[in-house]
Amino acid sequence: MGHGNQTSVSEFLLRGLSQRPEQQHLFFGLFLCMYLVTMAGNVLIFLAIISEARLHTPMYFFLASLSFADIGLSSSIVLKMLHNLYTQHHTISYTGCLTQLYFFLSFGDMDSFLLAVMAYDRYMAICHPLHYATAMRPQFCVLLVSVCWVITNLHALLHTLLMAKLSFCVVGEISHFFCDISPLLKVSCSSTHINELMVFVAGGPVMTVPFLCTLISYICIVSAILRMPSSGGGRRKAFSTCGSHLSVVCMFYGTIFSVYLCPSSTFSTKNIIASVVYTVVTPMLNPFIYSLRNQDMKVALGSLLRGKIFTFPSH
Repeated sequence: MGHGNQTSVSEFLLRGLSQRPEQQHLFFGLFLCMYLVTMAGNVLIFLAIISEARLHTPMYFFLASLSFADIGLSSSIVLKMLHNLYTQHHTISYTGCLTQLYFFLSFGDMDSFLLAVMAYDRYMAICHPLHYATAMRPQFCVLLVSVCWVITNLHALLHTLLMAKLSFCVVGEISHFFCDISPLLKVSCSSTHINELMVFVAGGPVMTVPFLCTLISYICIVSAILRMPSSGGGRRKAFSTCGSHLSVVCMFYGTIFSVYLCPSSTFSTKNIIASVVYTVVTPMLNPFIYSLRNQDMKVALGSLLRGKIFTFPSH
């Protein structure tokens, strides 16, 4: 396109949610409640785990990391959306858009990687219990999470820098409720071939490798559970725990794949609803699904809420 249709835009218009004022008030109340529940649940889980010595195990270390990533993912999306719904001014600055894109990719990818790491942890605990303590040493767990953070941040940085090199149309109207790669590329007036290539080359493995690792881990876990004796309730307990974890995995990856593996010429209502599920609903449900059936977590949360963990001795 000609240079007259290109500009260094200062802001974008986000049109992902309804433009009707009465619906915007409804959305504001709904997403505010969901965000508060997300923050309260994940912050409590994070504080309980780091404060209770009994929870300093690999499983809870990964769960604390997941809670931190969920806090970041939800905050990077919902806070700006709440501000726009409240003011009814649906814009985001150019710098703010690229910043949101970076943190969304970083925390979103981290969620995916941590689900894979947690599946591997359960695989070792159920399928190789005698080698669990040796395999899941604290140093190895820290290394796993650190590598995940490095990969996800490099991936987010790559796409953000490539996006910063593009020129955008005068009317930067994004058909989404936050700055994502695909809707941004659609309003660019530059050639996006390199960006699209890197979405396939770099984004493909970042999306599919954790999913395949999670899938393989749970196939092995289910196979091991089926070999357990049916008496004693061990099989039922294992299935109950894995079932709740699998529900998160299916909801998270199912909605992601529906958005990114089934591209369309326009960002449809289906895409927006699916995006809401994995950016808002899943971070809200993770604390409940991963923690409420766990007795140690219930005790730690009870102590935290009663103030016993942070009670200092009187002099």
